[in-house]
This record gives sequence, structure tokens and C-alpha cells, in this order.
Amino acid sequence: MPKNDPYAALRFPEFRWFILVRFALVFAWSMQFVVIEWEVYRLTRDPLSLGIIGLIEVIPSMSIALFIDRTDKQRMLLVCVFAFLGLSLGLYFTTLPSSQAQYSSNTILYSIYALVFLGGFVRAFIAPTLFTLMAFIVPKELYPNAATWSSSVWQMSGVLGPALAGFSIHWMGVNNTLFLIVGFITTALFALNFIASKPPVVVKKEEPIWDSLKEGVSFVFNTKVILGAITLDMVAVLFGGAVALLPVFAKEILHVDAQGFGILRAAPAVGCFSMILTVAYFPINRQAGKKLLLAIFFFGLSIIAFGLSKVFWISVLALFFSGLADGVSVVIRQTILQLYTPDEMRGRVASVNSIFLGSSNELGAFESGFTAKLMGPVRAVVFGGCMTVLIVTGTGIFSPAIRNLDFEEKLKEEKEKKQD
Repeated sequence: MPKNDPYAALRFPEFRWFILVRFALVFAWSMQFVVIEWEVYRLTRDPLSLGIIGLIEVIPSMSIALFIDRTDKQRMLLVCVFAFLGLSLGLYFTTLPSSQAQYSSNTILYSIYALVFLGGFVRAFIAPTLFTLMAFIVPKELYPNAATWSSSVWQMSGVLGPALAGFSIHWMGVNNTLFLIVGFITTALFALNFIASKPPVVVKKEEPIWDSLKEGVSFVFNTKVILGAITLDMVAVLFGGAVALLPVFAKEILHVDAQGFGILRAAPAVGCFSMILTVAYFPINRQAGKKLLLAIFFFGLSIIAFGLSKVFWISVLALFFSGLADGVSVVIRQTILQLYTPDEMRGRVASVNSIFLGSSNELGAFESGFTAKLMGPVRAVVFGGCMTVLIVTGTGIFSPAIRNLDFEEKLKEEKEKKQD
């Protein structure tokens, strides 16, 4: 293989199937989330209702399964995908014209909330299972390359999913769009059959679930690089959650329809995917810490610009640039988690990461909805962007572990250990 082969991880057949599984799942999930946002806001016309979508997923995120290190990764993911399929079918039947005619708007709304709540459990299992599964498909020296491609596919599906959802709602309505989502989930089920079973890592002893949780949390808090990466991720998502208010901005401030909403929803993912694809050819292993801090700082500035804009295409550009910045931070953060986590701790670290990140996603949506209710959507978004800029500046000043991070040194250490 060439020394800097950008396709190194893709040369493993199972990794290619893994990429298809991830694409189909994230594509379906991002489409479904956009449809839910649009339908809930249509039913309520209240920005706080968008925040409630996030709030009701906090409990599932916090109750993540911390025994993933002891489970077969492929089988666990298979169960999760079947559950996802069932929930999506539930949303499809809830939004049927016959259901809308038979039940009140409140009944439909509460049914959607209930399915979102149950979906939070499924998503909480899927994220760490995918993270752990990837580590058993490619060699450790290819983790940065695999993380780049995995993140690229995640963002590509994040680009196409929201965009297609917006156009699909406009062309064929909410209910038919949900039926289309069921097809993508079925594709993931098909592709998953081409990945061999991945038995659990043999741990030193069986231990109660709370001891497993304690060990995972302790490892994260004692590994400054991982703790810093998770914290920055959480802060950016918590305070930079402008995406949660996009239905409000689309309808009330920018005055665009479902197509415009789809463009706004896709813009940050387009930027992120473009940057991640660039990183696949031009790795950012050197001085990764400084690049991470600068990327999140620029992300905060882009969110502020979006909040202040009243022109549709300026708003789209601001979201696009926020995605460019996020693309750098996504690759660096994913590489940190893969490189600095021992095999026997992967499931627990991924679970702890999902608890913090998942909770910040949902709480970020709630924070955006709540502050929008209190101070208006524009001030809420600008406030979140300012907080992101302030916190990442403080991290750069007071966290040398993040500031001095360099993947080249870590990869060199791993190579020397392997030779020994």
C-alpha cells in the first residue's frame, strides 16, 4: 500500500460494507429528524416544541447500555436496526391521512413525542456500537484514515438526508417521506449481513454494570486528551445548536418553504463533508490540538453570523462555513477516541462519549428552544455562538493537553509498541 494511501481503510471489504450501513442509518435518521421537526412545528407553531423534542431524548441518552464491551457488535447493531425500523413504521402509521383524520392534533403530537422518546434508546445504542465495531474491522494504524472516511460518510448522509427530506416533504408530503425512510433502514439491514460476527473483548473479570460504568467514566476523566475532546464536542453542540431552530428561521425570519428549509438543513453538512473529504487527501495529524481549537472557534463565529443574518443565502453560507469548521473538529475528535482508547475499554468509552454528546445534542436543542421562547430565536442563536467562542478560548488557554496534541507522535509510539 502507498505510504499515504487515502483509500487504505476502504481496501478492506468489511469496512466498505460498514460504510454502507453507516450511510444508510445516518441518512434515514437525519431525514426522519427533519420530518419530525417540520411536522411538530406545523402542529404547534411554537419554538419550545422543537426544544421538547430534544428534552425527551435526554433520558434515553443517559441510560445508554454500558455493557457493549461484552456483546457481539454485529448482533447488537442488528437488533438496533430492527428496532429503528419498527419505530419508523410507527411514525409512518401515525402520520397517515386516516390517522390525522381520526385523532386530534394533540394525540398525533404526543404519539410523535413517545416514538421520539423510544427512538432515543435505539440511537443511544447505535452510536457506541458503530464506534466499537469499526475498531475491529481495520488495523489500528489505519484508525485516522478509517475515522476520516467514516466521518465523511456520516456527513455525506447528513448532507443528502436533510436535503432530500426537505424536497420530499414539498413533493410528496410527510407520510410518503417516512415510507421512503423505511426503505433506507431496510438497506442497512441488508448490508449488515456482510459483516462477520464480532465477539466481545475478553475482559479481565465479570463485574456489575455500575462498576463497568465507574471504570469507563474514570478512564475518560483520567485521560485528559479524551476528556478535552468530549468536553469541546459537548460545548459546541450544546451552545451551537442553531440547527434545532431552523424551522423557526425558515418560516418566521427568512420566509422560505420546505425546499428552503431543506437547503438550510443541508448547508452545514455540505460544508462538513467537503472539509472531511479534503482531510482524507491532506491529513491534519500534525498540531491537531491547535487545529481543533481554531476550528471550534470559527464554528462559533459562523453560528453568530447565521443568527444575525436576515438574507437567505447569507444564512446558507454561514451554515456552510460552520460545517467546514465542524469537519476539522469531527475528524480530530474521532481520531482521538480511536487512538487513545484501549480495545477492552472501547464500548464503555464510546458509551460515556454518547452519554455526554447525546445529552448535549438533546439539551442543546432544548436550550435553543427555551432561550428562543425567552429572548427570541435571533438572540438565542447569537448567545449560543458567543458562549462557544468564549469556552473554546478558555480551553485553549488552560488545557495544554489539547493545545499540544499531535497525532504523529502518538502514531509513532503505537508503531514502536507493535514492533516490540
